[in-house]
Amino acid sequence: MAAGEALEAERDAILAALRPVVAGLAATFGPVCEAVLHDYRRPERSVVALAGEVTGRRVGGAMSEIGLRMIARGDDARDELNYVTRTRTGALVKSSTILLRDSTRAVFGALCLNVDITAVRQAHALLGALAGAGGGAPDTPVTTFAGDIDSVVDAVLDAHRPVGGGAWAGLDRAGRLDLFHSLDEHGVFAVRHSVEQVATRLGISRASAYSYLSQARAAHAPTTDGGHA
Repeated sequence: MAAGEALEAERDAILAALRPVVAGLAATFGPVCEAVLHDYRRPERSVVALAGEVTGRRVGGAMSEIGLRMIARGDDARDELNYVTRTRTGALVKSSTILLRDSTRAVFGALCLNVDITAVRQAHALLGALAGAGGGAPDTPVTTFAGDIDSVVDAVLDAHRPVGGGAWAGLDRAGRLDLFHSLDEHGVFAVRHSVEQVATRLGISRASAYSYLSQARAAHAPTTDGGHA
C-alpha cells in the first residue's frame, strides 16, 4: 500500500473509532449538548457523525466558519476550547473544537462539542438583575451552522461587507486584494466552486476573481528569509 493510501486508511480508522465517542459524549451531557465529528477532507459535507440537537445540523452537512478557519491554518491550527458563539436563531452556544491529527501530525478533522447555554445565561442575567448588578451581556459573534457550504461561504462574505454597508463594486483594486486575502485566510477558497460564488456576489468575472486571488496570495507569500514579500 502506498504511503498516501496508508495515511488515508489511518484517518478513516481514527474517524471510525471516534463514532461511538460522539454518541457517548452527547448522552453524558444530556439534551443541551451536541457532539459532532468532522472530516476536513470534504468540507462541503464534513459532518460524518452527530449526536444531540443544538445547531440543527445533520450527518452530511457542511462545516461552519470555524471549520473553514481551521482548514486555512492547516497543520498550524490549534484546538479552540470553551469559546462562545451565537446561532442565527439566537441561541448561545459554548463550544470546543478538538483537532484530529494523523501519525504525521497533519490535521484532517475535528471532534466538536456544542453546549446550549442560553438558559444558563438567562438565569445569570435574572439573578444579576435581582442582585442589582449592572452591565449587559458581552457581544457574542454569530456563527452559521448550515447544512450546505454555500450558506457558510455567504456568511463569511457578509461579514466582510464594506464599511457602512457599501456595495462591493465600490472597492478599488487594493480593497479587493485585501478582501481576497482575508477570505483566503478564513478558508473560503478551500471549498470547491467558492471562487465562482465569490465572483457572483462581487459582480465580477470568474477570471477576475481567480486573478485577484492569485495576486493576493503572491503578495502575502513568505520569502526565503522567513519574511513576507
